[in-house]
Amino acid sequence: MRQTIFIFFCLVALASTSCKNEIQKPLHQKMERKNKVVVYQVFTRLFGNNNTNNKPWGTIEENGVGKFDDFSLHALQEIKELGITHMWYTGVPHHAVINDYTAIGISNDDPDVVKGRAGSPYAVKDYYNVNPDLAVDPGNRLQEFKNLVTRTHATGMKVIIDIVPNHVARGYEGKTNPTGVTDFGANDDTTLEYHRDNNFYYIPGEEFKVPEWKDGYLPLGGEEHRLADSKYTEVPAKWTGNGSRLAQPDMNDWYETVRINYGVRPDGSYDFDSLPEDFAQKGIAEHAAFWKEKSVPSSWIKFRDIALYWLDFGVDGFRYDMAEMVPVEFWSYMNSSIKMKNPNAFLMAEVYNPDLYRAYIKKGKMDYLYDKVELYDSIKHIMKGYGWTDHIPVVQKGLEDIEHHMLHFLENHDEQRIASPDFVGEAKTAKPAMVVSATISTSPTMIYFGQEVGEPGAENAGFGSPTRTSIFDYIGVPHFQRWVNEKKFDGGQLSDAEKELRDFYKRLLNFTIESEALMGKYREIHFYNKEHTDNYNHRVLSYVRWSEKEKLVVVSNFDAHENHTFQLKIPSEIISEWKLKNGTYKLVDGLYGFSQELRVVDGVGNIDVHLNPLESYIFELKN
Repeated sequence: MRQTIFIFFCLVALASTSCKNEIQKPLHQKMERKNKVVVYQVFTRLFGNNNTNNKPWGTIEENGVGKFDDFSLHALQEIKELGITHMWYTGVPHHAVINDYTAIGISNDDPDVVKGRAGSPYAVKDYYNVNPDLAVDPGNRLQEFKNLVTRTHATGMKVIIDIVPNHVARGYEGKTNPTGVTDFGANDDTTLEYHRDNNFYYIPGEEFKVPEWKDGYLPLGGEEHRLADSKYTEVPAKWTGNGSRLAQPDMNDWYETVRINYGVRPDGSYDFDSLPEDFAQKGIAEHAAFWKEKSVPSSWIKFRDIALYWLDFGVDGFRYDMAEMVPVEFWSYMNSSIKMKNPNAFLMAEVYNPDLYRAYIKKGKMDYLYDKVELYDSIKHIMKGYGWTDHIPVVQKGLEDIEHHMLHFLENHDEQRIASPDFVGEAKTAKPAMVVSATISTSPTMIYFGQEVGEPGAENAGFGSPTRTSIFDYIGVPHFQRWVNEKKFDGGQLSDAEKELRDFYKRLLNFTIESEALMGKYREIHFYNKEHTDNYNHRVLSYVRWSEKEKLVVVSNFDAHENHTFQLKIPSEIISEWKLKNGTYKLVDGLYGFSQELRVVDGVGNIDVHLNPLESYIFELKN
């Protein structure tokens, strides 16, 4: 979930001194991972759905839904063999849905405060249980998810689920809370707009009003439903998830959610202890010790307990939605608690303000942040034809001190599908971008299910619009369904072009998780070649990666129509670093096995390169 953040919350984040003066300090953190990580984000309800009806606003009976059980051992093994190390199961926590589960004690959700029919995965209704839609037997849903965790681990992959700290569903209702756990808001003083230990912010004396629908929108597409009456009882009204303080939020607000109070007063000041400046350089144990004797807001404790519950359940890590809307100090408390329990927990988060990156990594103890506004946006412009590859080395230089912590992706549920006409319209256009995204740094790589077969996200599912595969409605995912192939998970219905694309992803991702050099050193050679190499231009990118045992030269052509032929040069300082003498050395491409030569003359390397449109080489030095 990502929409424009109110200025209030930007000021809140920037008010902390922990977000300032952190821009270029080295992290001094030991690199513990020996191989690259590849995360496979899968929208759980869509994965195994074979239904092709795709009726806008279709019911679960009309359009179908995937289940936990669809992730068979065979399916998971096929995903692992794609080159995947971590599975991010999106949409697992029980969120608001338009489906009747009153027979197992779950209250019905009101369409006036639910987006879509299947509901937003970022409007969580019960943090101690899972989405009943995903279970064959909804009454046994926790065990069915537990079985999925076990199957995933049996393949050697790790399990990640979402935690959405900024907001919860307007109708939050914990039906399966562990002993001693009370619901969000259960002990709030609702006569006050703010109290440190209230879980929500209130608008005393006012009732919540459903937004005024515009531009022809109606819940459920206008279908009659006994609860779809433009009324929802909430007295007093609460602040909305994105920070709106109106009793009647706008329909473009996150009206289906309510804002969580972390001890940030309405004026933006903090009602909790701040971390000392030197804690940016301190470790997990010191962060945990700092908070141990401190009094913290109620919401901090609730979310910590939620995370520890899922760790006990067998989950290996979390993806945090809109983490920058929550104070850095909370993340120090939360993440140090998690890491003290499981030092290997995998923690990734949405933070879109580059000025906050280092604070959330250093003081907030995040493992990984989305590299959205730097690398992703730059590569997207290049893929669309008007960006220059010159910008990529500049981005990498600017993030040099935190490059390992910036997770790379070309698709996720928030972004347009590459194959959508609104992006580039051709999935193969992403090939050079994917090579660069996956090999330019030591950071993890993430792909979104269906990306590997060119899914265009063309369906009109109901809520929202095409270009992104819907996260709000029951829908089939046609290209991906051809790989699922009636749950054989063998790609039997894929076209030749889709098979070739998936083979490319499989070759690339497997290379990355096996390469030692990709966890080693990086040096761009792009600008050297722009200056010294004929026929080399801003549609091409080149750099080198190396470790003690492996040396790589990566060169990519982002041009979708033009060949590029030139003599790529490896500068003398790199040849010297690699301890190469004048002579000829064998190179082998790590993707398709193409052989070439590196000739070192007068201390400078030369490689004859011919790049077809959208072609890349990952040359490995063999002698």
